Amino acid sequence: MLRQPVLEVHGIRKEFPGVLALDGVDFRLFPGEVHALMGENGAGKSTLIKVLTGVHESDGGRVLLAGRPATITGPLQAQQAGISTVYQEVNLCPNLSVAENILIGREPRRLGLVHWAEVRRRAAGAVAALDLDLDVSMPLADCSIAVQQLVAIARAVDIDAKVLILDEPTSSLDRDEVAQLFAVMRRLRERGVAILFVSHFLDQIYEICDRMTILRGGRLEGEYLTSELSQRQLVARMIGAELQGLEGLSDSARQQPAAPGGAGAFLRATGLGRRGAVEPYDLSIRPGEVVGLAGLLGSGRTEAARLLFGADQADAGTVRVDGEETVLRNPRTAIGHGIAFCSENRKTEGLVGELTVRENIVLALQAARGWTRPLGRSVQDELAIRWIRALDIRPNNPEALVRNLSGGNQQKVLLARWLITDPRLLILDEPTRGIDIGAKAEIQKLVAKLAGEGMAVLFISAELEEVLRLSHKVGILRDHRMVAQLRNDGGLTSELIMETIASGAQG
Repeated sequence: MLRQPVLEVHGIRKEFPGVLALDGVDFRLFPGEVHALMGENGAGKSTLIKVLTGVHESDGGRVLLAGRPATITGPLQAQQAGISTVYQEVNLCPNLSVAENILIGREPRRLGLVHWAEVRRRAAGAVAALDLDLDVSMPLADCSIAVQQLVAIARAVDIDAKVLILDEPTSSLDRDEVAQLFAVMRRLRERGVAILFVSHFLDQIYEICDRMTILRGGRLEGEYLTSELSQRQLVARMIGAELQGLEGLSDSARQQPAAPGGAGAFLRATGLGRRGAVEPYDLSIRPGEVVGLAGLLGSGRTEAARLLFGADQADAGTVRVDGEETVLRNPRTAIGHGIAFCSENRKTEGLVGELTVRENIVLALQAARGWTRPLGRSVQDELAIRWIRALDIRPNNPEALVRNLSGGNQQKVLLARWLITDPRLLILDEPTRGIDIGAKAEIQKLVAKLAGEGMAVLFISAELEEVLRLSHKVGILRDHRMVAQLRNDGGLTSELIMETIASGAQG
């Protein structure tokens, strides 16, 4: 029988200008459970977390801690109430040691000075309590992202967290690191800590979570035991209909015949490389062809793509566009040749958060025209509205600040920006990272549609099934070198790609 919730909210409402983010949401979290918060991008997950941690003040409803009404006015008060959050991008100080990060702001003192020996002793005890073998005197900057997240968890536990919120903690972790994180989560669960877990990886949800709460469109869809809801039922409740998007995505795009040897290629790179970034490689992309790039994080996928957009300058090899040798000196040159690039880091290299959806959408087209030929406001409005409708960007308000949109809708704004330039080659670097399964399906269907209409696409993703689903051929990188290019003719599997990545040679 479930005990009293350690945290519960009733009728929570939160509204931003033009956006009703939460509309009467109920939620409860019990001691000693791992609870998934599920929903599409824009469903209200991040907003609910920010209300729970005092980042946002709710516009209605009430919060109870251990059955008693509570008002959380800021992250510090949330922390004092026993609610700690570890975000996808760890909010620690890499220039300090592990011990300093765990005890920061709470350092034991003697005669007014920090007692460093006691700092290290207490930090060592905090990591030992999680069964971690870690030198607390080492700089945090020398630790992997996975270890940094575990350090953030150790800090949260050391301040006696009763509720631990993990917001997309596994998005940048490999399989072994995820297993290490889950082992720590299980130990905390056994100690009675309530864990709120947010992830877009459904397999992980079913591996670690006891219950789940599903939000849709800012409203509560329901609360379920994980064991009583299949993955298909979960997705159906998240998007409000049976999911046909990923499973039903047509294979026709990747099965379109592609001429061998680069004949008729829109773009053909020969011996293209940059010292210290990616070794010289050959690659051709035809109109209507989707070329996937696969490889581990840091294998050189992004570096190879940036050379094709002029974002980095090649120091070896040549590029031909429509058969003519071309020097891609900078992105503006590439745009002039019909090449568009959606960066994997949409927040720092793609979108301008302080600008509206309309202003972000027209940015690339305005840059291509030159700032002495400004687009008229009526033209901007017409273009923004057209692409908001075409890509189903939510909210459908062109004057909403793009920073207030969910990750999936931000990705759609970035896509709209480039599609508005009518590119002949669209380079997509991790376009579905960190977005929900519904938005992921929409973007994948859009890629297939664009290819079917004759656009060339270079598609980079860490998810091999996604690469296989869309690509005519797959270039495989390892250690900044293109080790193989495999036709996706029906016999290519994720196992073969992984084997090629591991061996560094085509099997």
